[in-house]
Amino acid sequence: MLTRLEVQGFKNLLDVQVDFGPFTCIAGANGIGKSNIFDAIEFLSYLATDSLVESSQRVRGASGVRGGDPRDLFWDGYRDHQRKITLAAEMIVPAVVEDDLGASAAATTTFLRYEVTLGYSAPEGEGSVGRLSLLGEELRHINRGEATKHIRFRHSVKNFRNAVVLGQRRGGAFLSTEVREGGTVINVHGDGGSFGKPQPRAAVRAGRTVLSTVTTNDYPTILAARREMQSWRRLALEPSALRAPDSLTDPRSLDVDGRHLAATLYRIANEKDPISGRVDSEAVYARVAGRLSDLVGVGVEGLAVELDRVREVFTLFLQEKGGLRLPARALSEGTLRFLALCVLLEDPSFTGLMCMEEPENGIHPANLPAMLDLVKDLAVDPNEPPDDANPFRQVIVNTHSPGVVQLCDPDDLLLADIKTHRTQEGEVTRALSLLPYSNSWRAVPPVPVFTRADVVYYLAAPEGAQLQLPLEMLG
Repeated sequence: MLTRLEVQGFKNLLDVQVDFGPFTCIAGANGIGKSNIFDAIEFLSYLATDSLVESSQRVRGASGVRGGDPRDLFWDGYRDHQRKITLAAEMIVPAVVEDDLGASAAATTTFLRYEVTLGYSAPEGEGSVGRLSLLGEELRHINRGEATKHIRFRHSVKNFRNAVVLGQRRGGAFLSTEVREGGTVINVHGDGGSFGKPQPRAAVRAGRTVLSTVTTNDYPTILAARREMQSWRRLALEPSALRAPDSLTDPRSLDVDGRHLAATLYRIANEKDPISGRVDSEAVYARVAGRLSDLVGVGVEGLAVELDRVREVFTLFLQEKGGLRLPARALSEGTLRFLALCVLLEDPSFTGLMCMEEPENGIHPANLPAMLDLVKDLAVDPNEPPDDANPFRQVIVNTHSPGVVQLCDPDDLLLADIKTHRTQEGEVTRALSLLPYSNSWRAVPPVPVFTRADVVYYLAAPEGAQLQLPLEMLG
């Protein structure tokens, strides 16, 4: 779980600090860069797996496409000046993880803060391109006694926090940066704290973050941080992927674009119930169908996934109340996206952080409450311990929809807006800010906030509206 994100010098995020809870909705106008928050989170996830070059190419560039110039990632990156990006993430990591060889490892402590600083190395010769360079990297623990200062969203200390914030550490950092005569090195420290000699890695020669090189259980807490960051994904459900057929050899877990929907539901429906130990496919299908029937205008009698052994494909069928039997590929885009989220809700193996762009897309206004309730239900309940019935999932969405904003709990809202900032050089400029609601748990002075007056355009009917409810129906 990502509890706090700090970004300096990344795209239009000159200086952003934001706290996250299980569910967060970022609201703001089109084109102001609120998707760059998702880009920063996604970039951190890539840095935990890929090289610096690959990570920079996988993030959207200034033009919205991937594989662009690395300078696209830097604040004012095309000016002739020193470029630097600093990213920091406070996170709750898994207590037990599996390394790349299949061996399990237990983290020393599960509440961590990771920081990475990147620079830009200019092209060294004609025909070459610039690249990212590693300037510093830190991974430190946050003591259980300090957790109350860092986990500020409303939660149960007994049921939730004590179940996820585990272990302790008396030593220093797990990763630390040291400047030596020969250059900057990243020191890798063992879980034993002050025992054992740190392993130095030269930053200047590093083609990737040091965290991304930890693949075995020799450094279990660093590996746990890496696994947590790898679980941060951007969910972008595409109708073409949702409609694609699944063969018997395809993965049986939903991809970020929605591919393998039928195979995923088939796997969930045929798994043993963790409590009863029995397979109850009908109960799984009934729960998904029941949730899908929350959509206005969709009359669901039932649904199921059928295996065609001749063609070796899975097909998801929906049975309408009128008797019509439809394959999933015949459903509308909005219904398919809603169905995919219903399937994820049933999948306890789908954990981690999900970033979702405009979940209201393709959804009829009458179905916005059902969609928002479903998205919020995907997130972990912070009043109960995480388990198969309460998967440890986190959801962040962005939107420009007044309907979504009006349905959100103010505690869950952040307003994305362009505000005046002062750079380290003393220049006054404008950059993205994320403002919490004035009476929410994030509103701790001197944090700037927004009030209802700042979001009147989300709460009031547009100027010139000709169809409105009578006042007696509104009151």
